Amino acid sequence: MNAHPFEEIKQKLKGSIAPVITPFTEDDSLDLETLRELINWHIDSGSHGISVTGTTGEPSSLTLAEREQVMETAFSAVAGRVPFVPGTGSTNHKETLQLTKAAQEMGADAAMVIVPYYNKPSQHALFKHFKAVAESVDIPLIVYNIPGRTGVNLEAKTLARLNEECPNIIGVKESNKDFEHVNRVLLNCGRDFLLFSGIELLCYPMLAIGGKGYISATANILPGKVAEVYNAWEAGNVEEATQLHYELMPLNDVLFRDTNPAPLKAALGMMGKIKPRLRLPMDVPSQSIQEEIRTVLNSYGLLNKIGSESQ
Repeated sequence: MNAHPFEEIKQKLKGSIAPVITPFTEDDSLDLETLRELINWHIDSGSHGISVTGTTGEPSSLTLAEREQVMETAFSAVAGRVPFVPGTGSTNHKETLQLTKAAQEMGADAAMVIVPYYNKPSQHALFKHFKAVAESVDIPLIVYNIPGRTGVNLEAKTLARLNEECPNIIGVKESNKDFEHVNRVLLNCGRDFLLFSGIELLCYPMLAIGGKGYISATANILPGKVAEVYNAWEAGNVEEATQLHYELMPLNDVLFRDTNPAPLKAALGMMGKIKPRLRLPMDVPSQSIQEEIRTVLNSYGLLNKIGSESQ
């Protein structure tokens, strides 16, 4: 049997691929120096891969030029130390093609392409969109299915058809609370299809059904501990992985008291990692939510490690 044309990168794409936030300055400009610092922190802390300009990176608040600038800065900062998988999807088909081609040209290991949001395409239209993107590049693609924010679910059979017809569609990030659906993804696409969780409380359970890892916003706060869940599971330390899963739950919960990444940026601001800026129409959480965040961070000892936290 012939090896899959992207077998080498498929073996590397696993574990905790951290979806790094996009930091802004006080005047809402890109803070690229802080982005570099965050990426170095993630890699030093044990994250298995880096992604930018996915949901957590606020891509809809960035211009196309800014998205490419963030991608290029991140690619340079990663410097081949771990796989780099930028988000290149948009609600606009031509923009998606442009960004995905840019990812290929800069040397990204793969690109993550979201189901177009707001449009609510049919399954037939989704198939045509993703097939056209796949045929426009030679790098592997991870489809990003997040029905809570796109308004439409990419069905397992549609994904299986894409997997069959497009050799470079090698996996999916499922930010889907329907656990039956994610089981059917592997049933229909095959067990070698890369399945990543984008739902924090399903990161660990998804490993048990054959998932390869997760792309979790919580990695922005505790990159080491989030990576350790996968490390423990891969080493066969089920009890340790289970313990870490439950240990992370209070943090997972508070980071979604408001729309991601607003609580996340508030938390990173409290930790001294960034200026907690979001561009309108996004904004920081209410004071009551911020107090919840502060209480939870304090329970993890994170407010005592400002500037040096390396979990």
